[in-house]
Amino acid sequence: MALRWRVVSTDRHDRPRDHFTPRRGWLNDPNGLIHHAGEWHLFFQHWPDALVHGPMSWGHAVSTDLLDWTELPVALPATEAEHMWSGSVVHDGANTSGLGTDDEGPLVALYTSFDPVGLGQAQSLVWSTDDGSTWTPYADNPVLDIGATAFRDPKVLRHGDGWLMVLVLADERTVELYRSPDLLRWEHASSFGPAGSVEGVWECPDLLRVPVEGTHESAVVLLVSVLGGAPAGGSGMQYFVGELHDAEFRPTQDAQWLDHGADFYAAVSYFAAPGPGPVVQGWMSNWLYANDVPATDFRGSMTLARRLSLRQRDGRLVLVQRPVVRPGEVVHAVADEELAGTVMLPVAARSCRVVAEVDPGTADRVGLHVRVGAAERTTIVVDVRAGTVAIDRTRSGAVDFHADFPALHTAPLSGDGVVRLEVVVDESSVEVFVGDGEVVLTDQVFPGAGSDGLAVFAEGGTAVLRRLTIHA
Repeated sequence: MALRWRVVSTDRHDRPRDHFTPRRGWLNDPNGLIHHAGEWHLFFQHWPDALVHGPMSWGHAVSTDLLDWTELPVALPATEAEHMWSGSVVHDGANTSGLGTDDEGPLVALYTSFDPVGLGQAQSLVWSTDDGSTWTPYADNPVLDIGATAFRDPKVLRHGDGWLMVLVLADERTVELYRSPDLLRWEHASSFGPAGSVEGVWECPDLLRVPVEGTHESAVVLLVSVLGGAPAGGSGMQYFVGELHDAEFRPTQDAQWLDHGADFYAAVSYFAAPGPGPVVQGWMSNWLYANDVPATDFRGSMTLARRLSLRQRDGRLVLVQRPVVRPGEVVHAVADEELAGTVMLPVAARSCRVVAEVDPGTADRVGLHVRVGAAERTTIVVDVRAGTVAIDRTRSGAVDFHADFPALHTAPLSGDGVVRLEVVVDESSVEVFVGDGEVVLTDQVFPGAGSDGLAVFAEGGTAVLRRLTIHA
């Protein structure tokens, strides 16, 4: 039986309660996300022996609820000749690959095989017949090699009776689509891009069919991570809404940003996720400073998983992201109270979820302070007149490890009237979902253990707290 290490809540103020972190070492992109045999499998880029990016292996963890994770042994270890870069896992239930049996198709992983000497990037395959505990390399690897040095991040999905792969020519800012009848033989089908944000190289694409709220319709969404030029600076994610014509993606509207904070990157979807709409999860960091953030025996965490839908807003479709959260005990609740100035709440929490509905009234700015200490706080602020929502982490705690970290990150606020906020606070992160998830900001923060206060505020006038609940 494989050894397992359970990720649990601890009194350590550096390890999050509700966000996956590795037992030790470095973590970045989520890989091979799949729901299989009643468990969510999270593979991830991992160097267990250091706190910086290096020779990447695939780490592995499983969960039944996307919140409590059990870390398994490294699934795909790096070697001197091959580093295991990002990729995806599918369940080949019909055994199209012939690598399983008639009774049970295998799990198949396709990943970027990086040559640390020649710097080549090609796509290789491994498979598992024991639900991902062990993996066998395909004898004729790589299965896709075009002789490129920036050709990576294969994401595979079912397409008719066969398979579709999306991956990037990173430096060219294009997504390449390939198709296969059996996961082994791949032919080029189409290209998309450059489009939208092209300041940074493209990485980690995904192609999703997403339901449109209030209808029986759906649309195809292409996710693309960009390594530079994101709204908060550095790395971030854009998406395109469109349709898939045979094996060609055609956008129907301009690119939009998936998250306006600094720390949401490389998000991809879970294969075969149950329930309505796809479920995605990302890496909570930014390549501007990822190697420099405060660390003890691990560095890097995942965001909360988020279920996606599309919503009509101002003549276009926008992605709505709803986080997977613990229900939690309600430890404080307020309804229909006037608010002027700053009011400290009778709650101390380093990890919590705050749900608020605020009528700005005559106030110019309304919001929350979280992780409040003697000289520290992180502020979520709605600027009514400017029509924006922001996270201010300039006084959030440890900020001097990199010049790009202390900043105010701002997003346009859709709609008017009552503002709906869901704020998930953990030991080293703040995730803000506005308007039921129409606008999202994700930021890392590194406050001291004693910074556990919460406050609400209204500036320039009087607001009304229609509803506020704090879930511990």
